This record gives sequence, structure tokens and C-alpha cells, in this order.
Amino acid sequence: MNADPGQQAAEARCRGTAPANAADPGQQAWALMHRFVETHNRRGELAEALGFRLGGSRGKVLFQLRDGPVTLGQLAQANGVDAPYATLIVDKLAAHGLVERRPHPDDRRRKLVALTAAGHDAIATADAILLRPPPAISKLPADDLGQLAGLLTRLLEADAAEPDEGRSSIPAASNPGSADRHLGSRPE
Repeated sequence: MNADPGQQAAEARCRGTAPANAADPGQQAWALMHRFVETHNRRGELAEALGFRLGGSRGKVLFQLRDGPVTLGQLAQANGVDAPYATLIVDKLAAHGLVERRPHPDDRRRKLVALTAAGHDAIATADAILLRPPPAISKLPADDLGQLAGLLTRLLEADAAEPDEGRSSIPAASNPGSADRHLGSRPE
């Protein structure tokens, strides 16, 4: 016996197979993107490869350092946290040998946070794991992949044009694996 369409939709939502409000195309698209990314998250694989979990804040800071050293104050501001919390994040990364503090060349009162060789290796490992497309993407025809890449590029450009509220002031274009949803979003 078949259930009515409303009941089927409710059951699908409970199983996580349909967005809660399919009538809103924006919400539906976002829910589908989120579900696809979460279905293929690789936090466990990354933790196994690194030997520890790279929590959201630590992962984000690690990727932000890929372009060069920054001060603790810059990290705190870019991540919307206070200086003591930024220090805790850096301390945890330093404990794993991924970052080091260096004297600031222009101000001896400040320190720069920089990646170590192990930090660069960890980023390379994370990139190799997190940027490997799931098989479903690899199976799409080239035209579909081109359209998908074009749409996502337009989304990123539109997002970059929005006010910076709640986003890092360190450019995201150079740190593709930095999103919390990829590295884990639990607090440190």
C-alpha cells in the first residue's frame, strides 16, 4: 500500500533525503549541496592521515597561514575570536609541530605565526584528501562539470561581493580546504 505524497515527503526528510522546504529553490539547492558535501566528508580519513583531528578552528587557521606568516592579532580578527582564543588555537597547532612563533621584523612586542615544514606537509596531505572529488563528480559528463564549475564560480564571486560579516578577512581563494564543513566544525 502506497503512502500519500505528503507522508512520503515527511519520511524522506526524516531520512535526510529531501530538503525540509522543497518549495524554496534556494533552500533546496543549499540543502542538496550540504547533503552531498556531508555525505562525502573526509574528516575521519584526514584525522587518520595526520594522526590527530584537525578541528574547525585549527584547520581554518592552518590554511590561512598557507600564504605566509601573520600576527596573532590578525588571526584573531580574521576568525572573529579574541586574542586569548587565537593563542589557544595556535598553541594546539604548535603542540602538533605545525606552526611556530617568530619575532616580528618591525615590532619586537609582536610575534608572527608561521607554518613549519610539518605544517606545509599537513596542508598538502589535507589538500590531497579533501580536494579529491567523489566518484559521482568524476562520472559526470564534461559539459555538466563545466556548468557546475561555472555555477559554483558565480556563487563564490557573488559571495565575495557581499559584506564581510562573519567571514575571514584572509582570502579564501588560496585556501580551498579551509571551510569548517570539511575539517570539522566542533569547537576546540
